[in-house]
Amino acid sequence: MTRFRTVILDVDSTLSGIEGIDWLAVRHGPDVVERVSRLTELAMSGASRLDDVFELRLSEVRPSRGDVSRLADAYMSSVARGAAESIVAMQAAGVRVVLVSGGIREAILPLAELLGVAADDVHAVSVSFTSTGGYGGYDEASLLSRQGGKRLVVDALDLPRPVIAVGDGVTDAELRPAVDCFVAFTGFVTRMAVVRAADATVATFRQLQELVLG
Repeated sequence: MTRFRTVILDVDSTLSGIEGIDWLAVRHGPDVVERVSRLTELAMSGASRLDDVFELRLSEVRPSRGDVSRLADAYMSSVARGAAESIVAMQAAGVRVVLVSGGIREAILPLAELLGVAADDVHAVSVSFTSTGGYGGYDEASLLSRQGGKRLVVDALDLPRPVIAVGDGVTDAELRPAVDCFVAFTGFVTRMAVVRAADATVATFRQLQELVLG
């Protein structure tokens, strides 16, 4: 008998070692990198509301279809050590694995497929493209582009309980009232505000697997 029936995973700096929008910013030069990285950290540390920075970050990088494809490759090449094996082990024990991210869904889907997570269990923000493959905007109705949106999404999913959520940012810690346990993932970055809000802290997916399976 496992300790938890559902695991909710963040993607950026948790399941994969990159911040997707920050990675895209590198293609636009150091000035854009600096602006986007600052906005990302403000949101993930809780110093700014996600609502105030989400559109600003995307408008800086304006990802094309090709950019999103390359980002998908970067996600897959930067998977957290042991994540694939741990997800297989948890799923084999009957645990449902769900990805909930404020990242770009089209870039995350190939990573999910690689790890055996169903597309229906991937919740992220969709982007659109023009007829020539340029950036066409994002789903402005997505709750995941807003502060507190992850909790609203998880509340609506009615996931099998007990539920454990794992992430590195304040937007992940906001899930705490909606789940049975929140775990701060520190394998890539440690944010003390997130650690303080967590029921537990893990630095590896092996540690997470042991926590989930007991």
